[in-house]
Amino acid sequence: MRLFPTLLASAALLSLSGAYSVSHAQSAAQTAQQQRMTDCNATAKTRSLSGDGRKQFMSACLSGKADSTQSAAAPATQQDRMKSCNAEAGTKKLAGDARRSFMSACLSGH
Repeated sequence: MRLFPTLLASAALLSLSGAYSVSHAQSAAQTAQQQRMTDCNATAKTRSLSGDGRKQFMSACLSGKADSTQSAAAPATQQDRMKSCNAEAGTKKLAGDARRSFMSACLSGH
């Protein structure tokens, strides 16, 4: 008679742990998508994109088809390129050697 409540409690705990792992996996995927949205928005903002150009860029960026360092609407002046690359490095939270190599590649890619 005492075995039934123990089994019932064990089954409840197992079902809760399974639900937690599914929700945790969905949460991680959602967080990655939110980060991608944040990065794409920041890049579009630093490039002063608006209207149809922004829509096209965001669509390509969010789907992973567009490298965030390339765009038809890339900034023209050295100062604009520096501002854009610096903002992008900031959103990616780069520092030290990683930031220097990113900035070098970004500035030469525009």
